[in-house]
Amino acid sequence: MGVAHVATDFEELPLAAERPTTPTASLTAGLAEERVDHRFKALPPDAGGLTVGALAAERRNLFTGGFTTPVLALSAESVEHNLALLETYAERHGLAFAPHGKTSMAPQLFADQLKRGAWGITAAVPHQARVYRAYGIGRIFLANELVDPVALRWLAGEMTADPEFRFICYVDSVRGIELMEEALSASGATRPLDVVVELGAGEGARTGARTEADCAAVADAVAAAGSLRLVGVAGYEGEVPDADPERVRAWLRRLVALAATFDAEKRFTGAEEIVISAGGSAWFDAVADVFAGIPELSSPVLKLLRSGAYVSHDDGHYKHLTPFNRVPGEGALEPAFRLWAQVVSRPTGEQAFLNAGKRDAAYDLDLPEAQVVRSARDGSVRPATGITVTGLSDQHTWVRTEEGAELEVGDWVGMGLSHPCTSFDKWQLIPLVEADGTVSDYIRTFF
Repeated sequence: MGVAHVATDFEELPLAAERPTTPTASLTAGLAEERVDHRFKALPPDAGGLTVGALAAERRNLFTGGFTTPVLALSAESVEHNLALLETYAERHGLAFAPHGKTSMAPQLFADQLKRGAWGITAAVPHQARVYRAYGIGRIFLANELVDPVALRWLAGEMTADPEFRFICYVDSVRGIELMEEALSASGATRPLDVVVELGAGEGARTGARTEADCAAVADAVAAAGSLRLVGVAGYEGEVPDADPERVRAWLRRLVALAATFDAEKRFTGAEEIVISAGGSAWFDAVADVFAGIPELSSPVLKLLRSGAYVSHDDGHYKHLTPFNRVPGEGALEPAFRLWAQVVSRPTGEQAFLNAGKRDAAYDLDLPEAQVVRSARDGSVRPATGITVTGLSDQHTWVRTEEGAELEVGDWVGMGLSHPCTSFDKWQLIPLVEADGTVSDYIRTFF
């Protein structure tokens, strides 16, 4: 299966020295060698046995090329637009960028993000980091405290085998540091693991040391651990309770002040640069504003933004939350997903059922939104006027139709989705579709 295979155990992965270290088109090209078969939803049955690359080269049409419904499509033009927009945004505001890879878990998109100037890719859990390394990602920011001894042993091996590999992760507890020190020491780690103290976003928020005194205690523990090196501070402003622009900026100023205090106390000894990191997909405008005011410190500062959902955006949750709504002069993201499902039942004039459900569509935040209808009779496309998604079963979409709404059995309904992170993870191979319906590539995911 080539590089498309990901080992099921940490020890099964080849060491970094045995793998390419730069995610380029040649590195992800191995994905094109994978064979199309029953594992991949919606792909044409007559394509079975072809490689993904050979199928992409045929440039089939999504609607007439043998694809079955339901089928999730990713707009090639919108993905390209979104990649370019965040690249220019980060450059304009002097930010480094490590987009969160948990959104897509797609090495092809990681390669595109790195070509667009990303510093590295953010991960949340060890499995994600393993996928990144299997595809040559040279810089990983793990936005969690890493205390799993097996994962730490694997990480120590990666760092030993590849001196150029850089890995940074959160620390937020003295006990966590004890566990990290124990595992890394036992593994024979040859260089220290870079860590950043996570400042919690407030009482009742998610992870992170809650007070500056707690952060100092964690930093003291790092200084006493021979296997760790403190290089900065970080956190996630999206967890600020009752978040609004003022509260988010206040927390970000606390984060910057914590970095300045630690620097004045010479806690970053040995760090070539001081990392200050924040930034989800809802408040990166506030991050840019506050980080612009970071004072001069004793070493260069890496202002690291970690937004990830931008790559596909959506038609619901992030459509409403995106900072570009507040700063329209900076541009606008485009929703890239469209889920196509077919009308399989029209029992009454007010009701219809499509053949997509919870197994196919994100539904944790908002229901899909009916946008367009493609006629099964002549292929014409029209707005989904008077057509509303009201619910999802495992394999059915419940649709309410108003009087006069045109919809019949066999029609295809194109739906917008809410929440990219739970859209990507339902599909292993996603057609990348051009505006005229031509499928130009297939995006492989690893969840």
